[in-house]
Amino acid sequence: MSDPNTKLDAQDALSERIGSDPHVLLRVISKFLIPLIALFAFYVQFHGDYGPGGGFQAGVILAASVILYALIFGLTEAKKAFPPRLIRYGMTLGVILYGGTGVLNLILGDEFLNYSNLGKDSIAGQHYGILAVELGVLITVTTVMIAIFYAFGSRQPETSDEDW
Repeated sequence: MSDPNTKLDAQDALSERIGSDPHVLLRVISKFLIPLIALFAFYVQFHGDYGPGGGFQAGVILAASVILYALIFGLTEAKKAFPPRLIRYGMTLGVILYGGTGVLNLILGDEFLNYSNLGKDSIAGQHYGILAVELGVLITVTTVMIAIFYAFGSRQPETSDEDW
């Protein structure tokens, strides 16, 4: 026979663990949802060549997954996972990728954002060019949205609770 005290001890231990984190269900569900949200962002990004969507929409969706992470696990944990230095590099890289695609076209002797000469034929060049530009937009929009969230989330209140 099992000891009834052992069963109660296990239940007490479980209650203490759950009691110490009232948001355990929210954390577990978000660990499942955040990768799916990011995956949907990449679907929107790469489907943008063939239908509605593209870099801007995908960037906002991807940033929303990072912001959800920050809201659930805290701003400090989000800054550990996605450091502000990396966010600044991303903003720069996205703009360079977007503008660099146009400058590359100028160097190759074509118009600024006319991608025809980027591939072996005009259609392939258009495809490569729009992928590069949309990837630049994705990176820029994602990192700018995260930077704005970090700026607002890190802001200290001007009035303390005691002053009210």
